[in-house]
Amino acid sequence: MDTTLRDGEQTSGVSFASDEKLSIAKMLLGELCVDRVEIASARVSDGEFDGVKKVTEWAKKTGCIDRLEVLGFIDGGESVNWIEKAGCKVVNLLCKGSYKHLSGQLNKTPEQHIADISAVISIARQKNISVNVYLEDWSNGIKDAPEYVFLLVDALLDLPIRRYMLPDTLGVLNPLATYNYCRAMVERYPQLHFDFHAHNDYDLAVGNVFSAIRAGVKGIHTTVNGLGERAGNAPLGSVLAVIKDQLGEETNLREDKINLVSRVVETCSGIHIPPNCPIVGESVFTQCAGVHADGDSKNNLYYNDLLPERFGRIREYALGKTSGKANIRKNLEALHINLDDDTLRKLSERITELGDKKENVTPDDLPYIISDVLQQAAYAEPRVKILNYSLALAQGLRPVATLKIEIDGQAYEQSSSGDGQYDAFMKALKKIYSELNQPLPALTNYTVTIPPGGRTDALVQTIITWRHNNVDFKTKGLDSDQTEAAIKATVKMLNRIEVAHLH
Repeated sequence: MDTTLRDGEQTSGVSFASDEKLSIAKMLLGELCVDRVEIASARVSDGEFDGVKKVTEWAKKTGCIDRLEVLGFIDGGESVNWIEKAGCKVVNLLCKGSYKHLSGQLNKTPEQHIADISAVISIARQKNISVNVYLEDWSNGIKDAPEYVFLLVDALLDLPIRRYMLPDTLGVLNPLATYNYCRAMVERYPQLHFDFHAHNDYDLAVGNVFSAIRAGVKGIHTTVNGLGERAGNAPLGSVLAVIKDQLGEETNLREDKINLVSRVVETCSGIHIPPNCPIVGESVFTQCAGVHADGDSKNNLYYNDLLPERFGRIREYALGKTSGKANIRKNLEALHINLDDDTLRKLSERITELGDKKENVTPDDLPYIISDVLQQAAYAEPRVKILNYSLALAQGLRPVATLKIEIDGQAYEQSSSGDGQYDAFMKALKKIYSELNQPLPALTNYTVTIPPGGRTDALVQTIITWRHNNVDFKTKGLDSDQTEAAIKATVKMLNRIEVAHLH
């Protein structure tokens, strides 16, 4: 049972609009094929009522109405009336599953609470609404006063309750305790259907779900992306994978849809998925270390059962200072590009250089980097080199550039101001070439492009068009900084005209 639309909406700052509730419910039931969905808490607001009504109207038309559930309260039947008017057919009744909560919050005896529960269940059945019960704070109840938990369940055995839900309301359990407490319930009441509802306060929710299933619990509650109160609930994607791979059990879920649903919930909730979140995180199917990519090329040595294709994803190979040639080869294969060993070495060095700047290099950048490396290869022995330069930008003052270059082993230095940093650089450069009585080409066009993909700000490609001796030509520069990219394009221009002078 997924409770993204109820417990997940209790995440701080999350409130789904009615249309968003409908869209998510459709995806959970229709695309992902979750068995049941808890869509709201009764009596919260008029907006909540409208949202529930919109979802139930769709569910009736599609035959899903019995798969929708709403949290209700022991309130003399007011929640049940609200649920009936909203069109839902199942109430999840919130009872006190620990003696501490019963006495401290309600100030009632167990007998009084049981009578109140029985009265609400009677009202629900008269309205043809099915009943499940939450034993709120059950984890503390079974730990601190198990006799109360057993007294409560014993008293409810003869009532028309479909499922008994065992919540770790405050997220206090660990996998060993979860197994022991769930096993105690299953062994004492083998005829009952128990659900386990985990919270993630100690980051143990998925491990606790694993133990609950091993103990014999039949139902599990999750939320998409682990949304929920405080540290959240057990994330659906992780639970789905653990049930299949670690427990060998089957579900009705379509795991290839989990990534799509996760992205939709991320957008609607405004809660971003951490990049390293299992199954649905942006980086979890990305190999960074070159040795891993090399192993993948040799009989998939670094694969496990969590194949990205299962979850609607693809495996990627990161490009950076740790990637190495194997990662680069994997990306080149995807682009159907073949390079010789020497060019591959230069490409690896260029990517490592970018990685040292802590830039995010993606496969979308790769064609640009290859182009830059191949163009640079045309000047294997450059006659013009930048030895050093300084660019100064201050408010109210013109930018200033100081430049030191080497031409055929001879160093030259000049400074100049300009209308911008690159303009100042070019004016300092013109001073040097003026001393040498060598004219520089005229700059006729200057364009800046960013590699597509929208996931990186690592690279800027600057393309400059020059006119020299009535001939137009272009040079490109690639860097994370726009001005530096333009300077690199300019140095390529200088070497090109020096080569022309030789001929």
